[in-house]
Amino acid sequence: MSRIYDCADETARKDGIADAASAVRRGELVVLPTDTVYGIGTDAFSPKAVAGLLEAKGRGRDMPPPVLVGSMRAASALIEDLGNHGRDLMEEFWPGPLTLVCTATPSLSWDLGDTKGTVAVRMPMDPVALELLKETGPMAVSSANKSGQAAATTAEEAIEQLGDDVAVYLDGGEAESPVASTIVDLTYAVPRVLRSGAISIEQLRSVCGTVIGELRKGRTKPKKAEEGAPGTEEAAGSPSHRRRPSPGPPSQRPPGPGTPTAPRARGIRQCGSTRSPSSSRPR
Repeated sequence: MSRIYDCADETARKDGIADAASAVRRGELVVLPTDTVYGIGTDAFSPKAVAGLLEAKGRGRDMPPPVLVGSMRAASALIEDLGNHGRDLMEEFWPGPLTLVCTATPSLSWDLGDTKGTVAVRMPMDPVALELLKETGPMAVSSANKSGQAAATTAEEAIEQLGDDVAVYLDGGEAESPVASTIVDLTYAVPRVLRSGAISIEQLRSVCGTVIGELRKGRTKPKKAEEGAPGTEEAAGSPSHRRRPSPGPPSQRPPGPGTPTAPRARGIRQCGSTRSPSSSRPR
């Protein structure tokens, strides 16, 4: 059974982040707020945990989850090639709703699915998410919903869809923006927009100069966040995959701070809150 923490309460937030970090280290699933919609995440370096995430959503390996990071340094450890503009885009728009698809460091010991050598990386602008990521290191994170259903914009919506498949829910209130992150593919010489979103192509061009727009027809404005919005796997066509990272020993995994806490007690508990499950509060 799951634990639910109301992150509006300082004590519950601290306890919830500690519990969620411990759950991630055990390979369990957690739900966390982001600056777009709620995400379901786990240890990016545990193939079993990532497989559990995909199973909870009802997805296959052909739709690998993106990776959320708590710092640009953490992202750099995952990426072999940022291209000509990756660093500038990070400095301009991170933390924020911009997902970058890059060539992954081939020696990393992970298996996100059929990525064929690329990784989609984002640093969210949400204090709860960033606190958790700084405790756990990089996390594989997809939108908190079942495949084919709307992405959750509250913890309650995530609970309705995912239930006890998730060990810990961090309730950060209602999502401030339902607009998905913009996805930019940096594996080409010229950056390409795979999905329009919160960062406009004009903003991207102010940094990169030339940017190839989204190839879909008939879309003239950013789309609302849908399934998978914290990352990229819901984008039609997804990134141009090239090769899949070869497994490496655990020693090649970027270290994450913190040590595991005591195992989580079983049973549903909502900590630090007396509000009804249907209520929501701006974040």
